[in-house]
Amino acid sequence: MGGGGQLTEPEEPISGRAAGVYTWEEVQSHCNRNDQWLVIDRKVYNITQWAKRHPGGIRVISHYAGEDATEAFTAFHPDLKFVQKFLKPLQVGELAATEPSQDRNKNATIIQDFHTLRAQVESEGLFRARPLFFCLHLGHILLLEALAWLIIWVWGTSWTLTFLSAVMLATTQLQAGWLQHDFGHLSVFKKSSWNHLLHKFVIGHLKGASANWWNHRHFQHHAKPNIFSKDPDVNMLHVFVVGETQPVEYGIKKIKYMPYHHQHKYFFLVGPPLLIPVYFHIQIIHTMISRRDWVDLAWSLSYYLRYLCCSIPMFGLFGSVVFISFIRFLESHGFVWVTQMSHLPMDIDHEKNQDWLSMQLQATCNIKQSLFNDWFSGHLNFQIEHHLFPTMPRHNYHLVAPLVRALCEKHGIPYQVKTLQQGFADVFRSLKHSGDLWLDAYLHK
Repeated sequence: MGGGGQLTEPEEPISGRAAGVYTWEEVQSHCNRNDQWLVIDRKVYNITQWAKRHPGGIRVISHYAGEDATEAFTAFHPDLKFVQKFLKPLQVGELAATEPSQDRNKNATIIQDFHTLRAQVESEGLFRARPLFFCLHLGHILLLEALAWLIIWVWGTSWTLTFLSAVMLATTQLQAGWLQHDFGHLSVFKKSSWNHLLHKFVIGHLKGASANWWNHRHFQHHAKPNIFSKDPDVNMLHVFVVGETQPVEYGIKKIKYMPYHHQHKYFFLVGPPLLIPVYFHIQIIHTMISRRDWVDLAWSLSYYLRYLCCSIPMFGLFGSVVFISFIRFLESHGFVWVTQMSHLPMDIDHEKNQDWLSMQLQATCNIKQSLFNDWFSGHLNFQIEHHLFPTMPRHNYHLVAPLVRALCEKHGIPYQVKTLQQGFADVFRSLKHSGDLWLDAYLHK
């Protein structure tokens, strides 16, 4: 599960009841850290040892232990035939003929209809990327960055020009973030190796971050969006309470790490300003060093060496540190608002074991299409389509959106589309609502 990293073939079949026939109850009993099975296309696999070598990280595949992972497996892997050979040695049997193909209370009709939609989308070529689109996107990032440095090289480092340059560089960082997202999801090239290489270049050399850190974090978010203990994006480290379930749980248990009824206010102080410059920065460095990921570290250092070569002659070492911190500060605001407006106001809860379509639609919403919204958000204003088809090139989201909306209407699944302003406002409103729920439970339950 998850497309990041390089695949290494299992050395030998995992031990288990060879060619066995199992019920869902038996499969579901294998869902702990030291014993993990899952089902793909009715075949049962023991992934206990393989999970440690899984290219997308151990956690993302472990989140499906004891479950049917067919839809997630299909969504994350653009070349299913290639990946199938890595599954073969892991197979321990199949589901009994009397068992349904879907586990628990998942809707078989929704699953089949979404499978049909995916087949239609594939046949229409909507998973084929246009290389020129991504070349132009990379070109505009490089051009904007060059202009930002040229302004202060030629006309000096006055407060006005320095601020203008910082805004332009923050914009390039934000746009490079969306571009690395494309490569990370394997949605640009047919060959995964090319996507991996360009991913490391963009996120490492153009942004100073780590591809493997991003892969292992981001694919968990896609596999189980807005699900506590599985989606790292809703792990708020006790700084915020989110959704409608967590605030009540915290309130009943009298947990008060922060004055959560004021979180919609202090969000502006600790959320957008600090996520990238502080939290992500520390996490990325810690991850690269603790995992001895020297390749990603080298890519990251190449960015900072290039940056210092450009900035020190004009700002000095201390001034360069202040300048990059301000750039990260600006970038972080754009990143937080774009990513949170499509998820934070949506349903956030514990595992519900839903089918792929229902799970993704409960956790995501769209922002209305416009040239600015498409560019500013890296087409993540089509968050629904991106979550349903994570390997689809972003320039095709608007083409599949009417088909997704029609399928949702057929099954009575809400398909939410907001204006950009509504999306921003809903982040504030959802934090206030969660804070009020916490206060009521804290005082009265």
